[in-house]
Amino acid sequence: MDGGGSITVLAGVHVGCFELFAQEGVRSITDLRGRSVGLRISGVPTQLVSIMASYVGLDPVKDIRWVKDPSVEAKDLFIAGKIDAFLAIQPEPQELRARNTGHVLVDSAVDRPWSQYFCCMAAANTEFVHKYPIATRRALRAILKATDLCVAEPQRVARTMVDRGFTDRYDWVLETLKQLPYGVWRSYDPEDTMRFYALRLNEVGMIKSTPQKIIAAGTDCLSLSKTQIRQY
Repeated sequence: MDGGGSITVLAGVHVGCFELFAQEGVRSITDLRGRSVGLRISGVPTQLVSIMASYVGLDPVKDIRWVKDPSVEAKDLFIAGKIDAFLAIQPEPQELRARNTGHVLVDSAVDRPWSQYFCCMAAANTEFVHKYPIATRRALRAILKATDLCVAEPQRVARTMVDRGFTDRYDWVLETLKQLPYGVWRSYDPEDTMRFYALRLNEVGMIKSTPQKIIAAGTDCLSLSKTQIRQY
């Protein structure tokens, strides 16, 4: 959005899918000063850890040593003790806990301020949204109904994910579904999330746009009120 991309955020989906893990001796985010933090080969980039570090007064460029090995995932570097911290995405936390490896510095499902904002949101190509509003509404309704199903029938959802080959660990998926606050999407405000993260990214120089500009350019609830969205 900051670069002018054609992206429209439609609604929030759920909260809390990332956990910042650290080795023994690192007891807080401020302890990451001078430490190594692993970068994923693909997926979540440096932004989340950077804004978490900046939020407690660290300079993510000068104070953190970023490590990326194109042949090894950050999780495996962490398990081998070659890095001090990395951002784990579900179900990696389950594996680390099963191995009794490291500990959690930040759990975005429960730790403020991260737990007060969506981690995952539904978005679409802006041109598609305006050209096909009915199809967009139907797709959004399906996503939000699936989110509600994660709350109402986590066992069924976990079994479906295993049966369809997304994972072979039913127990880890079920634990994830029960832990993540899928049910808050009706009560949280997507614009609050956009404002919070846009401000954090602006503060560390990763984007130039103000939160107001990001919200104005990148949010469009398809002319529906928040009440209508929540009725999905």
